[in-house]
Amino acid sequence: MASPTTNLPTRTVTNATDDAIPDEDSSEVTKLFHERLQAYKHACAYLEDYIKATEKVFTDNSKDYDKVLKVVSSPLKEGHHFDQNLGGIAGLFDNIRTNTQGIANSSTETGKTLKGSVLPIFERLHTEIKNKTKELNKGAGKGSKSVDKSRNTTQKHIELLGQHTAAHESHGGSIKAENDPYVLHRQVYHRLNKQIIEENNNRDDMIAVQNNFAQFETSIIQGFQNGLAQFNQVVANDAEQRRNMYGDMLGTAQRVGPDFEWNGFVQRNATVLIDPNGPKRTVESVGFANQDHRSTKPLIAGSLERKSGLLKKYDNGFYVVTPAKYLHEFKTDDDFAKDPTPENSLYLPDCLIGAVDGVKFNVRGKDSSGSAVANKMARSKEFAFKAHTPSDAEKWHAVIASVAGQTTTEKLDSTPSSPATGKTESLSSPTSTTGGPAGQTEGVVVADKA
Repeated sequence: MASPTTNLPTRTVTNATDDAIPDEDSSEVTKLFHERLQAYKHACAYLEDYIKATEKVFTDNSKDYDKVLKVVSSPLKEGHHFDQNLGGIAGLFDNIRTNTQGIANSSTETGKTLKGSVLPIFERLHTEIKNKTKELNKGAGKGSKSVDKSRNTTQKHIELLGQHTAAHESHGGSIKAENDPYVLHRQVYHRLNKQIIEENNNRDDMIAVQNNFAQFETSIIQGFQNGLAQFNQVVANDAEQRRNMYGDMLGTAQRVGPDFEWNGFVQRNATVLIDPNGPKRTVESVGFANQDHRSTKPLIAGSLERKSGLLKKYDNGFYVVTPAKYLHEFKTDDDFAKDPTPENSLYLPDCLIGAVDGVKFNVRGKDSSGSAVANKMARSKEFAFKAHTPSDAEKWHAVIASVAGQTTTEKLDSTPSSPATGKTESLSSPTSTTGGPAGQTEGVVVADKA
């Protein structure tokens, strides 16, 4: 009995251009996402390294500021010259030390904050990216492998179908049942259907991964932004603290009054500094040892004229007879304009004084005002004197005669006298007490004899 004809369902190719085994790599998308995750992971690692390097800079910077602090840690040299109260130079350096220590401490704390608070943000993000990579490999990666396996199975059956369809043409029907092209054809469809289901499932998985990846990238970007925001806050806070501390140094310096240190210095050294309102010193107000010793008081002092020079003129000079028995000649009695060194010095015990002739009298002796050698070689000579008045001449003669080695009532021989004699009535002969004011060049001062 003939079996009824059964119309088996036939498959309609919906897209004739599609190949049963596409040339595309089913894992291509997975590899692309894996590479992108690697890129983000490395970017995150760069930021981690940046934070670590910055943290090291702040830590090292703290040590550098410790070195800076040592520069001003020692007490100020000659520091006693500065007021130790607040508001002066000493207080300024105390402020510099305090703020420099504060900058060093701020650098240390900033380094710790970067390491303890900012760096973990990027480390956690790095871990999330690694986990996402593992998730991609386990999920979409496995799906791609299943698709590849199904495609290999389908491909083998298609090749088997090709072998037996060719054998059918050549052998004319001597084919085993399991190799019947019809059966193989249906088996290809079965495997192709399973393959396509897995391809579509993998496609849906990859679409889900794509959509999820967009959200994940957003979280990565937000993580970068959050980490850098924290980083900026930390370093900006450090910069603000430094600015404030340096500003405090400047403010402290600007608050030092221009005369604060000077006024304190003057007050502390009032006994040493000169009082600008105090009187100036004068010679008259100064005392010294042996100032009034009797050996310093002349027996007589005043103005005399002595014949000298080639023209044998009488020149005025200041003369004194001292208790040491010297007759000294000075150009002036001024002790201040020039050092009062005698022009001539006669040691009277070795001299001879003649009689008075009106206003004139002579003294014979050696000048001993020179050096020791010159004094030995000096020869005795005549010194002709003329007083301003006869009474002055008598006073001088009396004093000199009292200490002279020899006296005579006769007039000593002398060179011809100047014709300008006897005109003494126009000259005064004032007397004054011992120690008259400097500048006196006329008159006679006779010391009282004890």
